Amino acid sequence: MIRNLMINFLKTASKVQKQEVKAVILSFLFVVVLMSAYYILRPVRDAMASDWTDAEVSWLWTLNFFISTAIVALYGVMVSKFRFRLLVPAMYGIFAISFIIFYSLGFAFEDRTVIDKSFYVWVSVFSLFHISVFWSFMSELFSKEQSGRLFGVIAVGASVGGLIGPSVTAFFSLSLGTDNLMLIASMMLLIPIPIIFYLQSLKISELNREEFRRTPSNRSIGGNPLAGFKLFFSNPYLLSIGAFIFLYTGISSFVYFELKNLLSDLSRPERSVIWAQMDLAVNILAILTGLFATGRIVSRFGMPLTIALVPVMICIGLLVLAISPLLGVVVILQIIRRAGNYAITRPAREMLFTRVDRESRFKAKPVIDIVAYRGSDMLMAWLFTGLTQGLGLGLGAVAAVGASMAAFWSFIGIYLGKWFERDSVKAKNSPVQENG
Repeated sequence: MIRNLMINFLKTASKVQKQEVKAVILSFLFVVVLMSAYYILRPVRDAMASDWTDAEVSWLWTLNFFISTAIVALYGVMVSKFRFRLLVPAMYGIFAISFIIFYSLGFAFEDRTVIDKSFYVWVSVFSLFHISVFWSFMSELFSKEQSGRLFGVIAVGASVGGLIGPSVTAFFSLSLGTDNLMLIASMMLLIPIPIIFYLQSLKISELNREEFRRTPSNRSIGGNPLAGFKLFFSNPYLLSIGAFIFLYTGISSFVYFELKNLLSDLSRPERSVIWAQMDLAVNILAILTGLFATGRIVSRFGMPLTIALVPVMICIGLLVLAISPLLGVVVILQIIRRAGNYAITRPAREMLFTRVDRESRFKAKPVIDIVAYRGSDMLMAWLFTGLTQGLGLGLGAVAAVGASMAAFWSFIGIYLGKWFERDSVKAKNSPVQENG
């Protein structure tokens, strides 16, 4: 009975077909656990930042960029050499062990400044890498047609995790302490591993991905370990996706720094609670949007409008902020930006990768999701520092700069959406199999 109710609900929410239900539910649970773990760690990380100056955080973001680039290169080696069946579960196992090590180091040093800053950087690496690998796996698991119907509801799982994680932090940060929260998150990262193995078995048996009979999951992808960088810089489609993410990150950085500075007078546990409460608001809005709106927006209005919708909203919001530079406006803008990204922009963006080959999906995608993202973090952090500490600009003036960036972001989104739809028409008329 429960199964039938769930099937009927999924059919109503996102047109899930009967043979897809099991894979959708497991993918949903996968990302719920994954994001719950991350959202336990995120408020702990963000609370640390208010102890440091803008310049210190900018240096940490610079370090984060170079570390992320090195890890992406190492990941390229793993993609080329590892059996594909083991690749994704191995990544989550490595991150789980790393956070257990941070937990242990917290008891070994009286002065934790270096440990805290190292943890801050590593969580920032994890924040992009874990979700990039997840969506690469999803793009591998589902076809282009399936992704248009299903990615919206699967993305809701990320928002559900975004409710569970900050709830744990908000309610238990003061009583358990941040170190114990870190240990809880580490253990949670081990849960998706058996789910991954089972989902791999469903590709052919229930999702009808016949093309994977020719590329068994026990084989490595092979090729040049650094091919992801070459593919990214040589492919205009991938470069455009990179530019889209670069501008999204730039605007995110501006808003993040403003909030960081506005919360600097509070204690670290108090900041953790506030960041966690904001996460709760973001993810409630994202869940409602993702369940009942995302798939319908894609189906009715197409990819150009879908992927450009949030950038246009943010552009308008930043113009309002430029006119009325108030804390309440910053908070509302942050909530809309993040909720819109999780529920609409991110699923639409991930659909773009169903139109590329397997090597691009697992090698070039991390370059885009991590290197381009963290490169923007680094550059925009220093730009913000230059605008505020160097030129002495206030919130309104900085918001006006962000609005111009958001306008350009919108145009790139429309361009990518049209490219995606044009490529999809070509694929329908071509005898070459999708994702083959």
